[in-house]
Amino acid sequence: MAEQLERRTERAPARFGGLDYAPAPEATDHVQLRADHGLLIGGRWVEPASERRFKTISPATEEVLAEVAEAGEEDVDAAVKAARAAYTKVWSRMSGAERAKYLYRIARILQERAREFAVLETMNGGKPIKESRDVDVPLAAAHFFYHAGWADKLDYAFPGRRPAPLGVAAQVIPWNFPLLMAAWKLAPALAAGNTVVLKPAETTPLTALRLGEVIQEAELPEGVVNILTGAGATGAALVGHPGVDKVAFTGSTEVGKAIQRTLAGSGRKLTLELGGKAANIVFEDAPLDQAVEGIVNGIYFNQGHVCCAGSRLLVQESIAEPLVDKLKRRMATLRVGDPLDKNTDVGAINSRAQLDKITELVASGEADGAQAWQAPCELPARGFWFRPTVFTHVAQSYRIAQEEIFGPVLSVLTFRTPDEAVEKANNTPYGLSAGVWTDKGSRILDLASRMQAGVVWANTFNRFDPTSPFGGYKESGFGREGGRHGLAAYLDLS
Repeated sequence: MAEQLERRTERAPARFGGLDYAPAPEATDHVQLRADHGLLIGGRWVEPASERRFKTISPATEEVLAEVAEAGEEDVDAAVKAARAAYTKVWSRMSGAERAKYLYRIARILQERAREFAVLETMNGGKPIKESRDVDVPLAAAHFFYHAGWADKLDYAFPGRRPAPLGVAAQVIPWNFPLLMAAWKLAPALAAGNTVVLKPAETTPLTALRLGEVIQEAELPEGVVNILTGAGATGAALVGHPGVDKVAFTGSTEVGKAIQRTLAGSGRKLTLELGGKAANIVFEDAPLDQAVEGIVNGIYFNQGHVCCAGSRLLVQESIAEPLVDKLKRRMATLRVGDPLDKNTDVGAINSRAQLDKITELVASGEADGAQAWQAPCELPARGFWFRPTVFTHVAQSYRIAQEEIFGPVLSVLTFRTPDEAVEKANNTPYGLSAGVWTDKGSRILDLASRMQAGVVWANTFNRFDPTSPFGGYKESGFGREGGRHGLAAYLDLS
């Protein structure tokens, strides 16, 4: 299969868009990497009772960046008890205005240390520095600023109700947006008066641990935020701990179902933000060049590492050929390589396991009969990389059109009528997001009302704001994060 794809891939051009690009690496000397990391429990960094540690690497170079503690059941129990003590004695008794001050401090420190966080995010996660710098870190700070504003206004946010915190929240976040996901979960929980035990993904723990240092710098009371690192066993021990009142999970649908089974009948609150198979629907009256940029932004610039990545492209039949031609020409200009280079568009795949999954799904697309085309580019000798790929002649039943791929791979399907577009867009187990590209506002509103997706973007894609709720339908989970809807998930409104 690899040889077949290679034959369809032209040699990498020496120039991009008629211009030569010299390397423009982001400096890393201001990021002090610690050789090893402990667990943040009760306001202090402690060694794991499990006495186990694991290595975290750069996916772009396979270089070991640090050793990280692996929390066991005893560590989980200590963190939950610390969070309970902080909730009972301090945080739940504190006024909303006082809680807001701490959130504002965190937001300001994140802004002050933005360059440090952006570089660390790119080193540990493999995403291009311009994405970490321009999207992840600013949005993380914005979530803390936004929710700080709500902390003393909960009665106004939910008039006629008596909003009260739930208690201890267990939060498990994925590897695709480590810092942003931590902020997007921590900020509303803290604003609502809850305390937190946070577990980042095992492959990308470093920015969450650095955020723990920010939390200490902001002088949050001890135990209000606890951070445990580890793999799946750590997360399972945390969500199953009887001292937890609320679980918030972002990750795979398979794990989300397991968490739901664990919590069934317990009375504990749960929100799940799971997988997606988003569709970009492009009509014949759409601005094609603008649509191509939105498609590229939605699936290639972030390596497809977003649960809402637009990995399916539904194109009206009359414009399918010119749109795909434009898309291929644009893909041929994408720069794949060192994620710390400010010219890079597509960085590294997060892990060997994820790369293997992408490779296997692409092979299945070829075996099913779809036609693959890959962007002409040279891949680095070390690290985890995959060429931006587009599949045409794709049928609805193919795995590449049904399964979340989490990589820079796009499947193109066609439609003739708006009804057919909606039917095809909804024909997956997921329902997280979608995009509609058309010149007609009435068509946008009509499709948005009929599509089974939590977020529908109009003539754009992958735009986020802390004031706007985000979440899915069907196997993409339930509950919302962001906005007042996301705040409500951390409150008892009885």
